[in-house]
Amino acid sequence: MEPANAAPANAGRVFLYFTPLTLLVFLVLPNGYLLDIATSFMLKNRLHATPEEIAHFRLLTAIPVYLSFGFGLARDLWNPFGMRDRGLLLIFGAATAALFVLLSQAPLSYGGLLAGMFLVMFTFSFVAAAARGLLALVSQEQLMSGRLSALWNAVSSTPYAAGAFASGYLAAHLAPDRMFLLVAALAGAIAVLGLWKPAAVFNHAYDNPLARGSTFLGDLRRLVRHKACYPPVLLVCLSQFSPGTNTPLQFYLTSELGLPDAVYGNVLGIMAAGYIPACMLYGALCRRLNLRTLLWIATIAYIVEAIPLLFIHSSTTALLMSLPMALINGFAFTAYWDLALRSCPPGLQGSLMMLVAGAYELSYRIGDLVGASIYGGAATHGFLSCVVLATATSLIMVPVLRMIPPALIATRDGEATPAV
Repeated sequence: MEPANAAPANAGRVFLYFTPLTLLVFLVLPNGYLLDIATSFMLKNRLHATPEEIAHFRLLTAIPVYLSFGFGLARDLWNPFGMRDRGLLLIFGAATAALFVLLSQAPLSYGGLLAGMFLVMFTFSFVAAAARGLLALVSQEQLMSGRLSALWNAVSSTPYAAGAFASGYLAAHLAPDRMFLLVAALAGAIAVLGLWKPAAVFNHAYDNPLARGSTFLGDLRRLVRHKACYPPVLLVCLSQFSPGTNTPLQFYLTSELGLPDAVYGNVLGIMAAGYIPACMLYGALCRRLNLRTLLWIATIAYIVEAIPLLFIHSSTTALLMSLPMALINGFAFTAYWDLALRSCPPGLQGSLMMLVAGAYELSYRIGDLVGASIYGGAATHGFLSCVVLATATSLIMVPVLRMIPPALIATRDGEATPAV
């Protein structure tokens, strides 16, 4: 089969812009591995917080993420300084940097850290909305949803993998004030990036009909009535509701099997790093296979994704089994993100992409809570029960695939998709 239409001449320049933007966004992301694990070590080792206090800290500071849709809608309706997404990057990148500088200078306390990280999560949600909304808009205008989905997920996996592998070292060797100053510098780089306006990305981007919204109520009405919006949200929710791969896995490895604590961190690192080759594979296939085929391949593989967990009985098998899970996870999530990029209604790219992001985080947290409850409440076979539930839940993805408007997924990356 011949590949789809040739990539636009400026595709490389589009990649050149979104690569550093994506990398910076996920390095600073307050609920990403780098900061999340770093703050958990601050709470545990320096403030002597209990597991329940750490769990409550994560739950409360993530409230803005659960409300991501509101930040996405603000992105779609707001045009600060007449710069649109660049204005949001400039304003809230600088605001986030300033908050991290304040955190570095304030005495370390549970309440202060909670308030500071909540405010950081709030300001940075505008940055995330701008980055995701702009990605969706450009992917639709330049027929690059598959390739940009692969780029976004591959690049975003790097900070997750680095955070998982390096978090313990950083916690031991980098004082909290130095850590916050480091992240402040990265957030400042996002603000500077808001001054960059490459023509390949921004040339008439907001003049295109795909960028035009209506009124506040009109946009809400359009979003609710847009049937294509619902499948990507459901698929992301189902894929992230994985009761066996978070807290239960940590206790299963370290308590039941008696493996070193570092094994769990290494498993997380491999599962993040494994996204990179999976995304590269998806980026190559998306121009040869239509999205319908890719979604079915991804979903069928994902149904059995959690089963390798049952074959873990040592440090070696833990690391080996995490690799196929990472590849399946990476390929599937890139396909679902591709679908989300295609599904955005005109002028509402930020709203849908942030709705997907919020659903991702909420489903992840609920899955972890359910898994921990099952694992803690079962005298025997608790971990097995978590894996069985994860597998059963993933079967619901099959009828969700049938809800997708056929015209939306009938084309390959680079081919025009009929309006749905």
